[in-house]
Amino acid sequence: MADPRRSGMDGRPYVLLSCAMSLDGHIDDSGPDRLLLSNEEDFDRVDEVRASCDAILVGAGTLRRDNPRLLVRSEARRHARVRRGLPPHPAKVTLTATARLDPAGLFFTEGDARKIVYAASAVVGPLSAALAGVAEVSDAGDPLDLRTALADLARRGIARLMVEGGGTVHTHFLQEGLVDELQLVVAPFFVGDPSAPRFVYGGSFPQDSRHRMELADVRRLGDVVLLRYLVGGA
Repeated sequence: MADPRRSGMDGRPYVLLSCAMSLDGHIDDSGPDRLLLSNEEDFDRVDEVRASCDAILVGAGTLRRDNPRLLVRSEARRHARVRRGLPPHPAKVTLTATARLDPAGLFFTEGDARKIVYAASAVVGPLSAALAGVAEVSDAGDPLDLRTALADLARRGIARLMVEGGGTVHTHFLQEGLVDELQLVVAPFFVGDPSAPRFVYGGSFPQDSRHRMELADVRRLGDVVLLRYLVGGA
């Protein structure tokens, strides 16, 4: 079993991908409000996982759609991090190929966590100006390259990275073989909307029928189930 604190392969952080989905593979519906797929017991588990990580990453689309805070909710867990010499909250990280990020969003304004934006080369200038004093903007290539971003996070001391979505981000991380661990929560209902966001999208995955992931844990949390897989070289 993988050491949950070790770095991943090739000088990058250990990458833990966390997601909750419906039985038909959706992570939201197409309505204006965020769909709650999980329950309080699992939300508390996710908070515990967040507190164990050095940084949390979401895509820019998730910022625009959900306006997440990405903070550790539990005061006890925040205090425990401080006692270990860590900041109360993990760093917040996002990826964007455009300059469409709102500096007034909760990602940027809530909590005193470090905020890092990895942007495609063409938009680094405009984003740096728009987010001056709010977040650090780093050039991740053109097109944006996940390995460049992960290598930079490792240089910043990020050893354990939690990836929380959305579907496009999940897809790229998995297809490029950059996930060490997958924590997938399955909700007991269907969304049934073909236009709703999905856990992953189409394409070629290294985790295919000939390269099966290792099922490390199955846990019932109220009416949802957690499936924990070790992926690839993990």
